[in-house]
Amino acid sequence: MFTLFILLLQRLGIILALAFILVNVRFFRRLINQNTWQAKFALIIIFAIFTVISNLTGVEITHDSALIQSTFLTTLPQSDSIANTRTLTITVAGIIGGPIVGTAVGFLGGLHRVIQGSLSDFFYIPSSMLVGLFSGVAGRYFKRNDTYAGPWITALLGICSEGIQMIFIGIFSGLALLKLIFIPMMGLNSIGAFVFVSIINAYITNEQQLKAVQTHDVLNLTDKTLPYFRQGLNVQSAAKVCQIIKQYTNFDAVGITDRVNVLAHVGAGQDHHLPNQTVMTDLSKHVITSGTARFAYHKAEIGCPNANCPLESAIVLPLKVNDRTIGALKMYFVEAERLTPVEESLALGLASIFSSQLALGIAEEQSKLASDAKIKALQAQINPHFFFNAINTISALMRTNVEQARTALLQLSTFFRSTLQGVRETEIPLQQECEHVNSYIALEQTRFPDKYRVTYDIAPDAQIKVPPFCLQVLVENAVKHAFTGRSSNNQINISVQQSADTVLLEVSDNGNGIAPALLPQLGEVAIDSKSGTGTALFNLNQRLIGLYGPASQLQIQSTTAGTTIKMAIPRRSANHTK
Repeated sequence: MFTLFILLLQRLGIILALAFILVNVRFFRRLINQNTWQAKFALIIIFAIFTVISNLTGVEITHDSALIQSTFLTTLPQSDSIANTRTLTITVAGIIGGPIVGTAVGFLGGLHRVIQGSLSDFFYIPSSMLVGLFSGVAGRYFKRNDTYAGPWITALLGICSEGIQMIFIGIFSGLALLKLIFIPMMGLNSIGAFVFVSIINAYITNEQQLKAVQTHDVLNLTDKTLPYFRQGLNVQSAAKVCQIIKQYTNFDAVGITDRVNVLAHVGAGQDHHLPNQTVMTDLSKHVITSGTARFAYHKAEIGCPNANCPLESAIVLPLKVNDRTIGALKMYFVEAERLTPVEESLALGLASIFSSQLALGIAEEQSKLASDAKIKALQAQINPHFFFNAINTISALMRTNVEQARTALLQLSTFFRSTLQGVRETEIPLQQECEHVNSYIALEQTRFPDKYRVTYDIAPDAQIKVPPFCLQVLVENAVKHAFTGRSSNNQINISVQQSADTVLLEVSDNGNGIAPALLPQLGEVAIDSKSGTGTALFNLNQRLIGLYGPASQLQIQSTTAGTTIKMAIPRRSANHTK
């Protein structure tokens, strides 16, 4: 009996060594966290292989109780028996996979044992299935949260499972064999189940503890990244965010892109993953195009064209705002095996948080721009220069042309009313915007008769919505700056044309043009000058980008023969509501 105990202990060591290897395989760790038929089928295959190995490495016991050792016990004389760890693997299969997995593994293990014994001892099939069913039901009952039955419960389940097997052996093989194998198999299989499940629980517990630590770090990380993401997605904010992510995680490199260019890359590979360069890795391009997360477990999957790139594994996730992918968050390791499910879930959480932070930043920026627009509009209402010029003009007209003064006063009222309506909306009908322009020009024409001529070229079916003040700001800009020193022949043309999905708005003049040095700055920054600050164009440009994306930003062309400013916005009907 002692010799059999030692021999079975050796076999148990093989199974536990394989168990330790199995727990460190990423595929297996994913399976035990899933409750799908595909996962159950995979677990059945894995534990069936363990059960077959247990049968093949068993100790042969002859009819006269002699022990025979062999490397692999493929066949067995009908008169002989086997002492093995099959019940251990079936018990663990039930505890880990549930009753379906346990019963299926029991059937396959029992069937192999019958085939191994020259089709004798059919009782091993129902006995093994009963063991799998019992351990599966009991394992589910004692499972707590994400961890399986505790060590002592597992040991008790191992004893009970082996007890079921011993009842069948005693009935069908006799008490002599039962006396020889009872203590060694009962003891070692319960210990084996104890150790096997403990290995899995230890990994799960460590993973949970690691997640708890990471959660604390993530809270600090998101607190520190929020101020930068609220600034929007640009080179400066992305560089700061990448440095913070790398500081609070164990990634070897972190990168952020927009839809076209790398904005920042910190860590390994930063010598060739450079800011403001086009995204070069195939993995990143796929994520940006598809809007879905991708994981790379080998260097070839990353697709970096640089042969000396040290990056071996990667997580690339889309950064989305309003369901639109605006960039990608990339995290890398220089050793492929370091990419585990813990890092994957961490990265998915970070991408979700960062997308929300970006959305918050854009919303705040839009709110600020809207507030700026309101302030500017309200300033225009009470601007002493504009207001008093209009009032003085109307006052003078009342002495000479009462009807014209009445018309001018109505235009001033219309202008103020349009301004007040515009500051409450992000989009207004094109017709309303044109009325606002007409009111403004009418007031200017009252002061300077025949100085300006405004023409419209608007498609008849252009029933669309546009941002408030988008045309009025451009017309006002032309009036104030385009015709310096000229009292006549000052032409402004407003054109609105549409295609299937885009509306092109254009305001052009035949003025003096814009200084070439100022052109790159217009709409990008507020420009200090004697005649204005450029805030209106900057505000309008940022509102367009925020509402419709970079493709809608202002396009400014200017020569000494005049200036043309264009904007392209997605086509929406005038009845569309946001």
